[in-house]
Amino acid sequence: MAILHVEEIRDMTPAEREAELEELETELLNSKAVKAAGGAPENPSRIGELRRTIARIKTVQGEEGDLEDEQSD
Repeated sequence: MAILHVEEIRDMTPAEREAELEELETELLNSKAVKAAGGAPENPSRIGELRRTIARIKTVQGEEGDLEDEQSD
């Protein structure tokens, strides 16, 4: 999965952003599990890239109002 830039994230639909967010969070969780188990991840800097991309997506969701629907439930 490639790291996304803000322009690419803004071009996505809210559903695409949510799907991408889930996928990235799963990858981050798996990478952290490998690290916690004492293994060496293939690309250690990938964890930081994943965290930044997740933050970008959540920021755009907040700006676009995607999160308002979830918070009202």
